[in-house]
Amino acid sequence: MENKTIQPGGKGIFREYIEAILVALIAALLIRTFVAQAFRIPSGSMIPTLLVGDQLLVDKVAYHFRSPARGDIIVFKYPGDENRDFIKRIIGLPGDTVEVRARAVYINGAPLNEPYAWHDALDDMRIVPRDDFGPVTVPPDKYFMMGDNRENSQDSRFWGFLERDKIIGRAFVLYWSRDGEHIFPFGIRWARFGLLIG
Repeated sequence: MENKTIQPGGKGIFREYIEAILVALIAALLIRTFVAQAFRIPSGSMIPTLLVGDQLLVDKVAYHFRSPARGDIIVFKYPGDENRDFIKRIIGLPGDTVEVRARAVYINGAPLNEPYAWHDALDDMRIVPRDDFGPVTVPPDKYFMMGDNRENSQDSRFWGFLERDKIIGRAFVLYWSRDGEHIFPFGIRWARFGLLIG
């Protein structure tokens, strides 16, 4: 009777690890390109909604199924330099007439209810176009963007309308937040973890 030894499978353990790593990298690349992407907040233009040091996920699929809506917080390619990503809130939709009067926003002649907007009480100077702007009508396939920190935001009041094809996606959840002025692990904002953005 002939003795037969069982030969190991055709793949070596090293090759299996390499294949697993490659599959994981391709999956991560596909997810980042088409589904979701992580971003870090570098400035205070969206205070108090978003803080410097917040890290969030952006849904890149949402606007394939619906149009951007007023109030959505989105990440987009800055029109003045597409190598830079900005994050702001949609204020004016295509066809809207937008006006800012004494820091209050009006859409089609009616005041916009903005519980998220924050104004610097110590800054009492009236500056055009920051505090008084328009009226302007938003063209088709474009949006009027503003930061929540109204006295400290470079937005559509300064650089104009955002084209729809510059939108990367809608910010939807915070997954990490830390005040960078403190040495790690201090300054972690535990209460912000998992906070839905809206």
